[in-house]
Amino acid sequence: MYTERYEDYSLPGGGLDEGEDMIVGMMRELNEETGATGIQNIKPFGIYEEYRPWHKTDYDVQHMISYCYTCKVNETLGDSSLEDYEKGNGMKAVWIDIQEAIAHNKHTIATSDKQGMSILRETYLLTLIAAQLNNNNHL
Repeated sequence: MYTERYEDYSLPGGGLDEGEDMIVGMMRELNEETGATGIQNIKPFGIYEEYRPWHKTDYDVQHMISYCYTCKVNETLGDSSLEDYEKGNGMKAVWIDIQEAIAHNKHTIATSDKQGMSILRETYLLTLIAAQLNNNNHL
């Protein structure tokens, strides 16, 4: 996902609905944000836990646990159903070489004051995924 407002690339994702199964939620978010179909071969990739500042009434810190998965999808993406704030931020699904996305994010981290709160997490996860892809290609 590319987000114009923050000048960064991120993985598709989002929150679970009340009582929603994690795999069902992952598939729903992936489809909503990218229009992906043919979602298959879903495998756990890892868990990323973070505490970040939260600027809302009655709370100072947000505790977030991200459950990450890999999967295969059809190459052609369908229509997304982004939320209003995602549209407002200029978020869109794009296919990009993972190394280009990582380099772009590192440049944004080093030079932009527009970066969002998730860019460090997303760049870290993209780097781990790239390393795994590289290792798998050398087997």
